[in-house]
Amino acid sequence: MNEEIKILYLDDEVNNLVAFKAYFRLDYQIFVAENTNEALKILEEHPDLRIIFTDQRMPDKLGTDFLDEIRVIYPLPVRILLTAYTDDLNTAIDAINKGNVYRYVKKPWSVEAISAVITDANRYYLTNSLLSVKNRELEQAYNELDKFAHSVSHDIRGPLAGIMAAAQLAQDISDLSEIGELLQIIVNSAEKLDRYILTIHDYYSVRRGEFNIMDIDLNTLADDLRVMYEAIANAKGIRFTITINNSDVFRSDEVSVKLVLNNLLSNAFKYQKKDYNYKYVHLEMGVERGVATFVVKDSGIGIPEKYLGEIFKLFFRATLLEAGSGLGLYNVKNILTKLGGQIIVNSVENVGTEFVVTIPTK
Repeated sequence: MNEEIKILYLDDEVNNLVAFKAYFRLDYQIFVAENTNEALKILEEHPDLRIIFTDQRMPDKLGTDFLDEIRVIYPLPVRILLTAYTDDLNTAIDAINKGNVYRYVKKPWSVEAISAVITDANRYYLTNSLLSVKNRELEQAYNELDKFAHSVSHDIRGPLAGIMAAAQLAQDISDLSEIGELLQIIVNSAEKLDRYILTIHDYYSVRRGEFNIMDIDLNTLADDLRVMYEAIANAKGIRFTITINNSDVFRSDEVSVKLVLNNLLSNAFKYQKKDYNYKYVHLEMGVERGVATFVVKDSGIGIPEKYLGEIFKLFFRATLLEAGSGLGLYNVKNILTKLGGQIIVNSVENVGTEFVVTIPTK
């Protein structure tokens, strides 16, 4: 029996139902109903039904009316109308216009005719299902592109506006100290723009899935991260520590692992509480039983509980206290998905945040 192909047959004549099920039960999953209420219940329990056969003349409702009612809720099943009234042209027209019927079959039907109809209907179902999936993917891609275009135009114009405004002011100022301040504004805006462009580059690298698997030494990785964040830690008075628990062999894409950790650490440093005396960022790393675990903890502003399920979405930002693109955690989630990894976040507002990343070795 083909477990994937489910067929519903609705008919008020019990003999027809018994015969249909007897003929086709070995090849398909057959469900039968004597009235439309029974048919609706079967549809609710089995929304993956592929084909619906229905008689036209039934005591409680016409077949075309029933098909018309269900087509919005259950658009994918292929609808086939059975009737003995071959001279009723209006029935055929209603079947096409109201019920969106795929095939119109005369009674009494033959096993050969129904078998051919099922084969064609299943092929039609598979085609429509594939188109439906592709349409959803296209709609999602369009929505992402729309968000992307809006975000890029907004986040690029901000730093550019700062650069242009500072440059215009500098033209009318002769005091070197004031010009120095304006130059610093230009440098800060340029750095912000550069960071954003690098984030966009990371976004497309993740989308392409360009990975180079190699041995990753956690001690070397820790040294690189200490050098990278030493200056910002000292400047902001943040205690930055790294501990390594176990250091078994770990194989993965080093660039992707660094991108994940850089995003998490960058956020940990960025979203610290302003007037807090004991600021810290801690990274814990280890490899055990073929799985690398990275834990990033901070004493920052935390993430509101209502946003914890949203932070990995494209362009989502949980706070406006610091500038951000909304791409960082989205990139992290996509990288980990491609590497077969996972990420868990625990956060309490005004207390801090903890990200736990696990990545299987390749």
